[in-house]
Amino acid sequence: MKDERGPNGEAPTETPAEAMDRLAVRLDGVRRSVVANAVEYDRAGVVFATRQADLLSFHLREEVVSAALKTPDTAPSARGAEWIALASAASDQFTLDRAAAWFESAWRLAGSTWEGARPN
Repeated sequence: MKDERGPNGEAPTETPAEAMDRLAVRLDGVRRSVVANAVEYDRAGVVFATRQADLLSFHLREEVVSAALKTPDTAPSARGAEWIALASAASDQFTLDRAAAWFESAWRLAGSTWEGARPN
Protein backbone atom coordinates (compact mmCIF):
# COMPACT_ATOMS: atom_id res chain seq x y z
CA MET A 1 0.00 0.00 0.00
CA LYS A 2 1.35 3.44 -0.90
CA ASP A 3 1.84 5.74 2.07
CA GLU A 4 -0.33 8.60 0.90
CA ARG A 5 -1.51 10.76 3.69
CA GLY A 6 -5.01 12.07 4.11
CA PRO A 7 -6.20 15.60 4.83
CA ASN A 8 -4.88 15.51 8.40
CA GLY A 9 -1.43 14.21 7.39
CA GLU A 10 -2.23 10.75 8.73
CA ALA A 11 -1.19 7.55 6.95
CA PRO A 12 -3.93 4.98 6.33
CA THR A 13 -4.32 2.53 9.20
CA GLU A 14 -5.82 -0.27 7.10
CA THR A 15 -6.41 -1.25 3.49
CA PRO A 16 -9.81 -0.77 1.85
CA ALA A 17 -10.30 -4.57 1.91
CA GLU A 18 -9.55 -4.64 5.64
CA ALA A 19 -12.05 -1.82 6.14
CA MET A 20 -14.71 -3.85 4.33
CA ASP A 21 -14.08 -6.85 6.60
CA ARG A 22 -14.10 -4.64 9.71
CA LEU A 23 -17.42 -3.10 8.71
CA ALA A 24 -18.85 -6.52 7.81
CA VAL A 25 -18.35 -7.54 11.45
CA ARG A 26 -19.66 -4.26 12.88
CA LEU A 27 -22.79 -3.81 10.75
CA ASP A 28 -25.91 -5.90 11.41
CA GLY A 29 -26.85 -8.80 9.20
CA VAL A 30 -23.79 -8.93 6.94
CA ARG A 31 -22.86 -12.32 5.57
CA ARG A 32 -19.44 -12.75 3.97
CA SER A 33 -19.14 -15.58 1.43
CA VAL A 34 -16.36 -16.77 -0.84
CA VAL A 35 -17.71 -17.40 -4.34
CA ALA A 36 -15.19 -18.67 -6.90
CA ASN A 37 -12.27 -16.24 -6.56
CA ALA A 38 -14.28 -13.39 -5.03
CA VAL A 39 -15.66 -12.40 -1.65
CA GLU A 40 -19.31 -11.32 -1.61
CA TYR A 41 -21.01 -9.38 1.15
CA ASP A 42 -24.78 -9.64 1.45
CA ARG A 43 -27.54 -8.49 3.72
CA ALA A 44 -30.67 -10.64 3.85
CA GLY A 45 -29.62 -12.34 0.62
CA VAL A 46 -28.97 -9.07 -1.26
CA VAL A 47 -25.35 -8.85 -2.45
CA PHE A 48 -24.19 -5.27 -1.93
CA ALA A 49 -20.39 -5.43 -2.24
CA THR A 50 -17.73 -7.70 -3.67
CA ARG A 51 -13.98 -8.01 -3.55
CA GLN A 52 -11.95 -9.78 -6.21
CA ALA A 53 -8.16 -9.37 -5.97
CA ASP A 54 -7.59 -5.59 -5.86
CA LEU A 55 -10.98 -4.69 -7.34
CA LEU A 56 -13.75 -3.70 -4.95
CA SER A 57 -17.33 -3.27 -6.18
CA PHE A 58 -20.26 -1.60 -4.45
CA HIS A 59 -23.98 -1.50 -5.26
CA LEU A 60 -25.11 2.12 -4.91
CA ARG A 61 -27.87 4.31 -6.26
CA GLU A 62 -27.31 5.12 -9.93
CA GLU A 63 -26.91 8.87 -9.29
CA VAL A 64 -24.28 8.13 -6.63
CA VAL A 65 -22.40 5.87 -9.05
CA SER A 66 -22.48 8.64 -11.65
CA ALA A 67 -20.88 11.10 -9.22
CA ALA A 68 -18.46 8.52 -7.84
CA LEU A 69 -17.12 7.75 -11.31
CA LYS A 70 -15.58 11.24 -11.26
CA THR A 71 -13.25 10.21 -8.43
CA PRO A 72 -9.82 8.58 -8.91
CA ASP A 73 -9.31 4.83 -9.36
CA THR A 74 -12.96 4.10 -10.22
CA ALA A 75 -14.59 2.47 -13.22
CA PRO A 76 -18.02 1.22 -14.24
CA SER A 77 -18.57 -2.25 -12.84
CA ALA A 78 -19.37 -5.24 -15.00
CA ARG A 79 -22.16 -5.96 -12.49
CA GLY A 80 -24.37 -3.16 -13.88
CA ALA A 81 -25.20 0.55 -13.86
CA GLU A 82 -25.87 0.62 -10.12
CA TRP A 83 -22.42 -0.75 -9.30
CA ILE A 84 -19.05 0.99 -9.13
CA ALA A 85 -15.61 -0.63 -9.18
CA LEU A 86 -12.77 0.78 -7.10
CA ALA A 87 -9.15 -0.25 -7.62
CA SER A 88 -7.83 -0.71 -4.11
CA ALA A 89 -4.20 -1.15 -5.18
CA ALA A 90 -3.88 2.65 -5.22
CA SER A 91 -4.73 2.72 -1.53
CA ASP A 92 -4.41 6.06 0.18
CA GLN A 93 -6.50 7.66 2.90
CA PHE A 94 -9.00 8.99 0.37
CA THR A 95 -9.47 5.55 -1.22
CA LEU A 96 -9.89 4.03 2.22
CA ASP A 97 -12.50 6.64 3.16
CA ARG A 98 -14.43 6.10 -0.08
CA ALA A 99 -14.37 2.31 0.29
CA ALA A 100 -15.68 2.50 3.86
CA ALA A 101 -18.39 5.04 2.99
CA TRP A 102 -19.51 3.14 -0.11
CA PHE A 103 -19.57 -0.16 1.80
CA GLU A 104 -21.84 1.30 4.47
CA SER A 105 -24.04 3.06 1.90
CA ALA A 106 -24.38 -0.18 -0.07
CA TRP A 107 -25.25 -2.02 3.16
CA ARG A 108 -27.98 0.56 3.92
CA LEU A 109 -29.36 0.27 0.38
CA ALA A 110 -29.45 -3.54 0.67
CA GLY A 111 -31.38 -3.15 3.92
CA SER A 112 -33.92 -0.81 2.37
CA THR A 113 -34.35 -3.20 -0.56
CA TRP A 114 -34.96 -6.07 1.85
CA GLU A 115 -37.30 -4.05 4.08
CA GLY A 116 -39.23 -2.83 1.05
CA ALA A 117 -39.75 -6.43 -0.08
CA ARG A 118 -41.35 -7.55 3.19
CA PRO A 119 -45.12 -7.98 3.21
CA ASN A 120 -47.05 -5.66 5.52
